[in-house]
Amino acid sequence: MRRFGIVLTLALIVVAPSLALAFTCPVVIKQAEDLIKKAETGKVNAETKPLIDEAKKQVAEAKAHHDTAKSKRDHGEAVRKAKVAAAFAEEAIVLQIP
Repeated sequence: MRRFGIVLTLALIVVAPSLALAFTCPVVIKQAEDLIKKAETGKVNAETKPLIDEAKKQVAEAKAHHDTAKSKRDHGEAVRKAKVAAAFAEEAIVLQIP
């Protein structure tokens, strides 16, 4: 019985980080989408429209990486792209402030 507990613990140590990373993607993607919506509700102008468009492109790529992920690296790529999307949306929001 003790051996089973040790094997189970080792299995969780190996699997848990990849599961945690997989569950992080949707959260970061949702944050980026919320920032994009906030940027779109502001005063969109010629200066901010390209930033919002790029944010949408990056978040779409993040979703694609997450949906087709086969490794931790793919999930990491999804998180990175979602964070880049959030940064573009935040920049658009800041530029809308008078």
